[in-house]
Amino acid sequence: MNRNRVTYICLIICFSIILVVMGNRTTEANGGLASFFKGETSVGKLASKTQGETRVQEVFFQEEKDLGKMAAVFQAQDIMLQDWSIYAREQAAGIDVKEYANVLRKKFPDWRWTERTTSETWEMTAVSTASNHHTEKLQFLATRTKQPTTAYIVYSVRGNEWNEASKSFIMSGQFGNRLNDIFRGKPTVFSCMKGVVSDKIDKALEKTANELMSGFQAKEIEALKEENFMSVSAMSPMFSDDIDLKNNNMNLQIGLRSEGLGGPTTVVVGTPIITIEY
Repeated sequence: MNRNRVTYICLIICFSIILVVMGNRTTEANGGLASFFKGETSVGKLASKTQGETRVQEVFFQEEKDLGKMAAVFQAQDIMLQDWSIYAREQAAGIDVKEYANVLRKKFPDWRWTERTTSETWEMTAVSTASNHHTEKLQFLATRTKQPTTAYIVYSVRGNEWNEASKSFIMSGQFGNRLNDIFRGKPTVFSCMKGVVSDKIDKALEKTANELMSGFQAKEIEALKEENFMSVSAMSPMFSDDIDLKNNNMNLQIGLRSEGLGGPTTVVVGTPIITIEY
């Protein structure tokens, strides 16, 4: 199996898992989004909003800790960080997603907004590059071929350095308010870090993977191993959010790709799974 085919298969598997997991975790979110358009009393709105803020704050406080653990393992293994990301997604059922997108467009008028429509999908995207430390992206995705329409709200943050500025942004009041503006329930969240092992450090992929597994105190659930590519699904006590994979829970995925003799090795770690290409 050639490298491109392996990459394609792995990406299909990862995003298939994402869709299944997110489909199972969005019931709570649906009620909050629907009530936004149906209307509530002032007391009802306040109670719902307070509960939603608490759930969102809990989720992203956990994500800051998860990214911090990944960064610590990267540093211990001499992996040079290239990219970190938080990816949050919530199903938008029972609402007019285009109307909701326009509501948020008014909240973030300084973001760069674009809209794209095909025969099968509709998508609106907003990007903010106001910060030098990270990029924020907001997406509204909907199918046009199914009844009822399947729609999702996706929010992601990406940066190139995990430092005090990054930590401060994740835990800041501004970021918390942003999340509460976007999501009406508890979104499904994934955290990832990507880095490279220097070409001066000559290590076999399996050895690098084993060192990472040890750093995360992880137990292997299943693995795909090729000469220049390796993907490991595992369970680690360091992370709390897990998913079911063939009757085995997993909350950590490690991907490694070698450029060959003398070349660097790309390392990607995600919890509960990897959501970026590598």
